Amino acid sequence: MSLPKVTVVGAGQVGATAAFLIALKGLADIVLVDVAEGIPQGKALDMMHARSLEHFGGSITGSNDYGPTAGSDVVVVTAGLPRKPGMTREDLLAANGAIVRSVMGEVRSSSPDAVVVLVTNPLDVMAHLAWRISGFPAERVLGMGGVLDSARFAYFIADATGAPISEIEAVVIGAHGDTMVPLPRFSKVRGTPLPELLGADEVAEIVRKTVFGGAEVVALLKSGSAFYAPGASIAAMVTTILGDTGAVMPSCVLLNGEYGLSGLHLNVPASLGRRGVLSVAEWELDEQELAALHASAAGVTETLMSIDLEV
Repeated sequence: MSLPKVTVVGAGQVGATAAFLIALKGLADIVLVDVAEGIPQGKALDMMHARSLEHFGGSITGSNDYGPTAGSDVVVVTAGLPRKPGMTREDLLAANGAIVRSVMGEVRSSSPDAVVVLVTNPLDVMAHLAWRISGFPAERVLGMGGVLDSARFAYFIADATGAPISEIEAVVIGAHGDTMVPLPRFSKVRGTPLPELLGADEVAEIVRKTVFGGAEVVALLKSGSAFYAPGASIAAMVTTILGDTGAVMPSCVLLNGEYGLSGLHLNVPASLGRRGVLSVAEWELDEQELAALHASAAGVTETLMSIDLEV
């Protein structure tokens, strides 16, 4: 029986890490695409050299065009520029917006039935742009940020409590950035909500570390940004989508009235499967949590109003 096909656009640190983790899970045949000649081919070949050691069954190929990607079940878009010294937020939006437009034009032609997972930053805005450009049903275009933010939250909870990471449930919603909304009430250690285990100051410190977790990695690396946890987050989402499990993951999805929000992509709990977003879970947030989510959404909406969303 043939394996599904997953395309990863962008063969940088995040894309290559995601591709290798997906391969190790034996989920799919993988096509790694990048505009840099030789880079996707070389990384794909390097990964394939590991196949006899790790015993994964799928193939990994590299390409500078989208021919080999035709008929992909899932397309992961990591291609994009990081913000560099002297680059304004508007510059980054324009540059990555142009990249996402180009990529989605190719995906629309080569894999019209694919589920698309956006990773390019600013993630919430790029996911919305990708949906508009693709013309795909909204359930088939989503973003990765909430899974990554929740993974970081889980790490900091484990670090503070000493509990095994396997016994921790952690949830972060909202925009993928400084206005993200960690949810301590819905985050649990062995089934017990975090605020029942730690004092308010301790919980606040875990939330602070989560919000600035990505920035801390960037500061330590001094060049580049995180890629292991983002790659693992992508692989987790692809596992859920291809497995059609219906598992609920914090995902960047189009909102249509849920939580009192509409017309933007934002991270909220969503059930995922082979059709992409199967449903959006509308949890009962308290007044403070809902206000924080709306404040986070306001920043995304403001940015969306500043860019060209026309096809």
